[in-house]
Amino acid sequence: MSRFDDVQDYLDLPRLSGLALSPDGTRLVVSAATPGPDRTRFVTALWEVDPAGERPARRLTRSAKGEGGAVFTPGGDVLFTSARPDPGAAEQPPDSPAALWRLPASGEAEVVGTRPGGVDGVVVAREAGTVVVTSMTLPGSTSGEDDEARRKARREKKVSGVLHAAHPVRFWDHDLGPDAPRLLAAPEPGGEWTDLTPEPGAALVEGGHDVTPDGRHVVSTWAVPLRGGGTRSTLVVIEVATGERRVLADDPDHEFSAPVVSPDGTRVACVRESFSTPDTPTDMRLVVVPLAGGEPVDVAPDWDRWAGGAQWTPDGAALVVTADDGGRAPVFRVEDGTVTRLTGDHGAYTDVRVSPDGAHVYALRSAVDAPPAPVRLDARTPDQQPILLPAPEPAPEVPGTLTEVHATAADGTPLRAWLVLPDAEGPAPLVLWVHGGPLGSWNAWQWRWNPWLMAARGYAVLLPDPALSTGYGLDFVARGWGEWGGAPYTDLMALTDAAVARDDVDAERTAAMGGSFGGYMANWIAGHTDRFAAIVTHASLWALDQFGPTTDAPWYWRREMTPEMAQAHSPHRFADAISTPMLVIHGDRDYRVPVGEALRLWWDLVSRHDGDPDDLPHRFLLFPDENHWILTPQNAAVWYETVTAFLDHHVLGKDWATPELLR
Repeated sequence: MSRFDDVQDYLDLPRLSGLALSPDGTRLVVSAATPGPDRTRFVTALWEVDPAGERPARRLTRSAKGEGGAVFTPGGDVLFTSARPDPGAAEQPPDSPAALWRLPASGEAEVVGTRPGGVDGVVVAREAGTVVVTSMTLPGSTSGEDDEARRKARREKKVSGVLHAAHPVRFWDHDLGPDAPRLLAAPEPGGEWTDLTPEPGAALVEGGHDVTPDGRHVVSTWAVPLRGGGTRSTLVVIEVATGERRVLADDPDHEFSAPVVSPDGTRVACVRESFSTPDTPTDMRLVVVPLAGGEPVDVAPDWDRWAGGAQWTPDGAALVVTADDGGRAPVFRVEDGTVTRLTGDHGAYTDVRVSPDGAHVYALRSAVDAPPAPVRLDARTPDQQPILLPAPEPAPEVPGTLTEVHATAADGTPLRAWLVLPDAEGPAPLVLWVHGGPLGSWNAWQWRWNPWLMAARGYAVLLPDPALSTGYGLDFVARGWGEWGGAPYTDLMALTDAAVARDDVDAERTAAMGGSFGGYMANWIAGHTDRFAAIVTHASLWALDQFGPTTDAPWYWRREMTPEMAQAHSPHRFADAISTPMLVIHGDRDYRVPVGEALRLWWDLVSRHDGDPDDLPHRFLLFPDENHWILTPQNAAVWYETVTAFLDHHVLGKDWATPELLR
């Protein structure tokens, strides 16, 4: 028995995220999420990991509410956020927001910072120990006490309305307002908060920030409203002592994000993203700008990859980053314009941290066949293999093997995909899974769309990177820009042809599925070929003229999705051609792809069925309390069970069996 034979066993696997390294380099802290006692939600705890790899991982926190967002103070204490009860408080409501906690190396954790709207986004000045956080605050509030009074008035009157005067009004999976994030600073944990942004409006929504080592300045993204709706992200510098704000990086043709201050406090590394047009894709460059002001400088102008997760080396001479690259996401060192790939495996790395002596790099490594785990790397050795560090739980053995499939596109472009093969003998039925994004890549472990759960049931799973995928250069993205039904579709079919040509894959038993943009492609496939026995479409785009104005960020899609593009590449126009049974899945609280897409798709499928209503081949799985992703454990289990039942019925010819909890 493997951990993938039963969905509940799979859900018990710890999900690691958020690596933090102590200032002296002797301690790593990672967050691990597992189902709570009632198995209806995931609860996160903090674990300590030995950077030397000698001691086993040790659990640091335990509560029903969970803990996360760990960072270290200069003295080595761990700061984290949690909504768990404060043992020192005389009275605390059960729905209290997250507070800031401090956990010393020895001793009990204590609350060192609260706000009525909670505390999040904790960063600490590496030398001064200044703490900077974000906190949701009602407009007009002049203090924490004032904010609580305003919240109390709304609660007592049961007022839920929000009056908007600009876009956006919601983002991904949550409504925006009536409160909005503000930046707060304290000279040390437990110190009095200073509101650095008393009237930010929506400028800090979904932003990012860092603090200089001396604690004197905060560098933050700052969203600027645009004519005609939408926003553009700039960078600002805020003086902690006075709250005075000045613009650091602003360009009408670009956005700036992910600021990281250099160890000496004189420079800021960030990502500069160009605005796309209907014909030209966006481009993202890693740049450095002087804190005192000046022009951003591209640190690797000849590197055709999109870097992220930047961390400075202690001497400030280099940046250590990750980037999608050919179906992997390696760690790279960028120094004096030269890019050196540090990792030589097929892994995908996140949460990069550089040791204080500059000798090592720590990160979380995952791969298509391995969940995230802490690792250690040499900071300068190219193409090395990572050293696994003791994790909260050993990695599970996957029920199959991982290989690659290659093909050539219609325009001659080389194509590649991962192929998961089950341990079962004989040609395996194939499931084509299309990734979302569309700017993305199948290169890392997937909790929500895990191919090994399908492999445990005898399916082979094809994970392709068609046009628009990242990690193959800007020209590869441009092949599908504004042409979603063109090269992305033909690339998928070419890779599918290559997969079914193998002796270990059954060309007569195939299915296709995808989520978000992958769901769009699943819908497009359904209207353009009958080669698949079943199609699963999750959180999918169906009518582009409807999706564009109703998504949470219509101004973004307007740059690419012109009326002409929406008309030419909208799957709903080909509803009459669909003959393949489809499983439609959607969360009612999905704001990126509103549920209206699924409702319209479902009606278009049902209304075109001219047989006995009892013989309708399609199904609609709706989650009223989920969003773009199915996040709660038991809903995730139902998701997998329904998908498996649908594929087993239409691909393998088994009798239809409604999952038990849906009967």
